[in-house]
Amino acid sequence: MKNAKPKVGQDMFNLLKLLFPIPRSITGDGVRRTLGIIKDYIPELEIKGIKSGERCFDWEVPKEWVCEEAYIQEVDTGKVILDFKKNNLHVVGYSIPVDKVLNFDELKEHIFYREDLPDAVPYVTSYYSSFWGFCMSYNQFNKLNHNSKYRVVIKSRFVDGELNYGEVVLKGKEDREVFFSTYICHPSLANDNLSGPVLCTFLAKYLKNKDRRYTYRFVFIPETIGAICYLKRNLEHLKEKVIAGFVVTCVGDEGEFSYIPSRYGNTLADKVALTVLENCAKSFKRYSYIDRGSDERQYCWPGVDLPVCSVTKTKYGEFKEYHTSLDNLEFVTPKGLEESLDLYIKIVESLENNYVYKTTILCEPFMRKRNLYPGVSYWSAKYDYPQLLLNILVYSDGTNDLLDLANILKICPTELIDPINLLLREGLLEIL
Repeated sequence: MKNAKPKVGQDMFNLLKLLFPIPRSITGDGVRRTLGIIKDYIPELEIKGIKSGERCFDWEVPKEWVCEEAYIQEVDTGKVILDFKKNNLHVVGYSIPVDKVLNFDELKEHIFYREDLPDAVPYVTSYYSSFWGFCMSYNQFNKLNHNSKYRVVIKSRFVDGELNYGEVVLKGKEDREVFFSTYICHPSLANDNLSGPVLCTFLAKYLKNKDRRYTYRFVFIPETIGAICYLKRNLEHLKEKVIAGFVVTCVGDEGEFSYIPSRYGNTLADKVALTVLENCAKSFKRYSYIDRGSDERQYCWPGVDLPVCSVTKTKYGEFKEYHTSLDNLEFVTPKGLEESLDLYIKIVESLENNYVYKTTILCEPFMRKRNLYPGVSYWSAKYDYPQLLLNILVYSDGTNDLLDLANILKICPTELIDPINLLLREGLLEIL
């Protein structure tokens, strides 16, 4: 497998830009429209549904939320203060319907803003409580006339429907699986988390035309409730087949990489993620599982115990734009998206080639007769590559796999694949 094609980051950004305006929530037409567009890129995607009211462990699938219109209007002037159609963050997600006239003191109890980010519109939801509200920038809030009356309108309804998710399964030579999970419920927020579905789309496109050792499973779900319901349907299979899994989110900015481990940080997913980050990335920040915040909360819950961790760019909650309108098309970049895709490709390549190797010859082999060592020995001869081959051989004692070798030699594991294959062809290594 080779790295992603040049300028793939721009193609990723174009898909993200296409998805950005869609008003999404944990259910509804926005989710279906998003999945439909992703299916245009990956025809193998299956769009599935779980009926409203279905029990998923301790949770229940909510009714679909349909918001047709929402605005605040100053009564005296007729001026529309904000409009859901102009920015889908303006309405608290899952707001109940309302149509009434309020004074300023009554209205402000239903307004959310960020004083620390006065130009940002915050992202707020109320999925499981009967509530209504609006979100605006602090600067906009300060312009409200305290003596005015305001008409507030939210034309929303709750209907029996289903929670939708998408699934792609790419069969490999083995039925053991590598699992990727990303979420599609946030509205117009670019890094958290349109970047995750976009990366998974392009990683699946990349993998589907490759000769695969493992089977790859991608799921595009609403966060939390989607993961819980997906586990309700698939837990036994996942526990039996998944050898490594990753929650893909916040992978579009240009900050350093971040690593959030599984509950104990001792899975194959953790090992490959850390090996690639430590030996391939310029830098990264390491977090504790206590710092978790996405669907690793479900996949690593006691009794579920899937081998799942997360590799992000700047971690959710750690960038000031998080859950606000500033997480927009200016915050994510083609460069950031492509860097993340390239890192995940390195993770996949490392897993595909992660065998335990053993040298076949006692003592150091005669490399010169195989044209693997310079013919004339002198102080400035180029020994780096021959020495790398010998270092691979000397640590291939039947106990170390590719990831172990990369950590011992402090080399990106994907840079070891070609020399290892050379040694295999020369009969100097064998796979156990």
